[in-house]
Amino acid sequence: MVIFISEGNIFRLNEVENYAHGCNCAGAMGKGIALTFKQKFPEMYEEYKLLCKDGDFNLGDVFVYEYSEGFIFNLGTQLTWKTPVDYEGLSQAIKKMLEIATSKGITSIALPKIGAGLGRGDWQVIKTIILQISEEFDWINLYIVENYKDIELSV
Repeated sequence: MVIFISEGNIFRLNEVENYAHGCNCAGAMGKGIALTFKQKFPEMYEEYKLLCKDGDFNLGDVFVYEYSEGFIFNLGTQLTWKTPVDYEGLSQAIKKMLEIATSKGITSIALPKIGAGLGRGDWQVIKTIILQISEEFDWINLYIVENYKDIELSV
């Protein structure tokens, strides 16, 4: 099920410890929520950067990083930080993320308005993609925070 939250902070959703965000395939996390991920999880960033450098993180890929409390799904949605979101890559990455989450018994993931900020994608198109793919995985709750605001949220 997809739950849209108009404003909040994905890292302040009570009882949600798994996160996802869109990434470029060039190893840059210098702005937006990607920068927050880089700062909160520097080891993850180093692994991601190496994957990109070696050509092992591409559009549609998912780099899963396990940390002490859960998992972070880094989704290959943009070729570089300068290019817009790739809808096909986004679709592939969302589906792979949900398949991986299923295999790990994950039932909740928080994510921002993926691909529609710095990725410059059309949020209505992206919402439709997410809703269609997530229908196959209705046991996983996707909490999508549409606008950042540093407040705590209960789910």
